[in-house]
Amino acid sequence: MTEFLAAFALFVALHSIPAVPVIRSGIIHRVGRPIYFGSYSVISILALIWVFSSALAMDYMPLWELRPWHAAVTFALAPLGIFLVIAGLLSTNPLSITLNASPTLGSVTRITRHPVLWGFAVWAGGHIAANGDLRSLLLFGGFAGFALAAIPMIEKRAKRRLGNSWADLAEHRSIWPLAAYFKGEQPMIDMPILLAVLMTASVTAWLLLARGHSAMFGADPVAIFA
Repeated sequence: MTEFLAAFALFVALHSIPAVPVIRSGIIHRVGRPIYFGSYSVISILALIWVFSSALAMDYMPLWELRPWHAAVTFALAPLGIFLVIAGLLSTNPLSITLNASPTLGSVTRITRHPVLWGFAVWAGGHIAANGDLRSLLLFGGFAGFALAAIPMIEKRAKRRLGNSWADLAEHRSIWPLAAYFKGEQPMIDMPILLAVLMTASVTAWLLLARGHSAMFGADPVAIFA
């Protein structure tokens, strides 16, 4: 438990401290952007590996008896979460996390203006039911909580960065998933969404049908139906 808490604390720190503009810009000024982003990526991956390995090393303490419907929850939510993360990263979205810095709004923002963060939360939350043990609750619950807790911080940063244009961009893009649809926003499909659907289908098929999940994490999600 102590090792897991230490690993998770490091993971949170790595994704919280660099988000402070003064700290991030100071580090980039000293070492340069290539070294900063390269080192940050490697360290983040190593921290994530430590989080998962320390969680797997914890004693298994069941919290509820597993049923097939628990796995069905994961099968429904995990691919949805993966889709939101991929679509969010590929889409243009000045309001939140993205790999595309264009000032326009991609279609996925009609679902929520924070698709990446909600995607991580949905993916992580979907894994809690199908595991039913304390370490999974701490691990995936921690990921979900961290992703949702980051939304107010991202909102604040976007408002400061975009200034007066933030209100116009965010007016029809809700924080809450699908809430904008009830205000008249119609769903639209663009290239990032199509790519996200294809990539999500491919990743899901590999994890479930090609036993990718079993190879990576030592657990076969479809075994509960056997």
